[in-house]
Amino acid sequence: MKIAVFGTGGVGGYFGGRLAQAGEDVTFVARGAHLDALRREGLRVESVAGDFHVWPVQSTDDPVQVGPVELVLVAVKAWQVPEAARAIGPLLGPETVVLPLQNGVEAADQLAAEIGAARVLGGLCRILAFVAGPGRIRHAGVPPRVEFAERDGRATERVARVRAVFERAQGLSVSVPDDIEAAVWEKFLFIAPVSGVGAVTRVPVGTFRSLPESRRMLEAAVSEVFALGRARGVALPDDVTAKTMSYVDSMPAEGTTSMQRDILDGRPSELEAQTGTIVRLGALAGVPVPVNALIYGALLALERKARGVL
Repeated sequence: MKIAVFGTGGVGGYFGGRLAQAGEDVTFVARGAHLDALRREGLRVESVAGDFHVWPVQSTDDPVQVGPVELVLVAVKAWQVPEAARAIGPLLGPETVVLPLQNGVEAADQLAAEIGAARVLGGLCRILAFVAGPGRIRHAGVPPRVEFAERDGRATERVARVRAVFERAQGLSVSVPDDIEAAVWEKFLFIAPVSGVGAVTRVPVGTFRSLPESRRMLEAAVSEVFALGRARGVALPDDVTAKTMSYVDSMPAEGTTSMQRDILDGRPSELEAQTGTIVRLGALAGVPVPVNALIYGALLALERKARGVL
C-alpha cells in the first residue's frame, strides 16, 4: 500500500517505520535536521521490544513530491492538526483514506472540516515513544497498538484493507472497535489526566501514582472526563475509570507523556487539545471539572510563555 506519514515524531516514526519494515511503500513527511538524518542514515528505532533500522527511507518536506497515496497517517501533535489538514491536499486522491492518531478527541472533526468527512477514519494509538535525536525514535514502553474504524460504525472494505496492512507489520497490535468514538474517549480519559498530573507534579508516572495525594488528584481528573463523556452521549463503559487506573499502574515507573515533556522542556504542548478541551467542553455541557480546571490554570502560563505570547 502507498502510505504517507505526515509527522515523523514518536508516533509517526514508530508506526510508519514498522509499516516500511513490512514492505509497504511508505514516505515520511518531515523537516529540518530530522529529515536530513532520515535521508543520510535512514530511520533508527530503539525499542524495548527490539531495535530496528529502516534504510533506505523515502522522505520529503514537500507533499507535492509524494503525490496521491492510499493512506495518510496524520501523526503530528494535536495542536498542529488544522495546519496539517490544510497541507495534505497533494496527498489526496479519489480513494485516499486519512487516519488521525492524535491524543485528544477533536482531530477527526478538524480533518473532516478541511478535507471532507468521507475521507476520514476515527483513530487512536497507544505507545510511549519520542524523538531521541535526528532520525532516531525511542520506544520506551507500552505495547504499541493502533485502533481505527469508520466513524459511523460501518464495516467497510477500506477499513479491512488498512487493518490487513497493519497486521502484516511486526511489533504492534491492531483493532477495529465497534464504537470508535467511545474508544477515542477511553484513550482521552487516560492520556489527558495523566499528562496534566504529570506536568503539574513534574515527576514520572511511577512517582505520582504512588503518592496518595497525587493519586487522588489523578483519580478525580479521570472521573471528571468520564462524567463529561457520558454527558456528551459517549458510550463509555461503566468500569472504564477502574480500568484506566489499572492501566496507569501497569506503565513503566519512569514513564512520562509527550505533553508533560513538552511543558517541562519549555516547548509548545498539547495542553489546549487535552486539559483545555476538558475545561471548554465541560463548560458547554454544564459538567463541573474542577480538578482539570485547576491543572489547566496551573499550566497555562507556561504554555503561553512557550508560545511567546506571555
